[in-house]
Amino acid sequence: MISQKMADAINVQIKEEFYSAYLYLAMAYKSEELGLKVFAEWFQHQEAEERMHATKMAQYLLDQGAEVTLLQLDQPKYDKSSISAMIDETVKHEKFITNCISDLVNLARDEKDNATFNFLQWYVEEQVEEVASVSELQDLVKLAGPDQLLILEERLRQLVAARNSAE
Repeated sequence: MISQKMADAINVQIKEEFYSAYLYLAMAYKSEELGLKVFAEWFQHQEAEERMHATKMAQYLLDQGAEVTLLQLDQPKYDKSSISAMIDETVKHEKFITNCISDLVNLARDEKDNATFNFLQWYVEEQVEEVASVSELQDLVKLAGPDQLLILEERLRQLVAARNSAE
C-alpha cells in the first residue's frame, strides 16, 4: 500500500506533468503564430506525451488505492521572443522535471516503497530520452541560427517522422 506522503508527492508530480503539457501547448500555438508549423507539431507531440505521463501516474495511484487530486495549474510562463528561446526554456523545463522525478525516486527509496520505486524507473528512462532529444534540437537551432529556421524545420520534420515510426 502506498503511503499518504508518497501519494501526495505523486499528485504534485501529476500537476507538474499537466503543467508541462500546458506549457508545450502554449509553445505550439506560439510556433504556429511564428509560421513554424513543424515546430508547432513537435510541441503538440510533446504536449500529448506529457498528458500521457500525468494520466499514467494517476492510474498508478488509483491502482494503489490512493486518491488522485488534481491541483491547480499556473498559466505557462516562458520566453516567447523566438523559437530558440522557447527551445532553451524546454531544455530548462525538462531538466526541472528530471529533478522532480529523481526526488520521487528518492522518496520511494526512503519509504521502502518498492512498487513505486519500480514504477518510477520508466519515468527515469523517459527523462533521459527527453533531455537528450530536446538538447539535440537546441543544438540544431543554435547551429541554424534565425536565418536558417526553414531549413531546420525540414530537418525537424525528418526527426519527427523517424520518432513517430519508432513508436
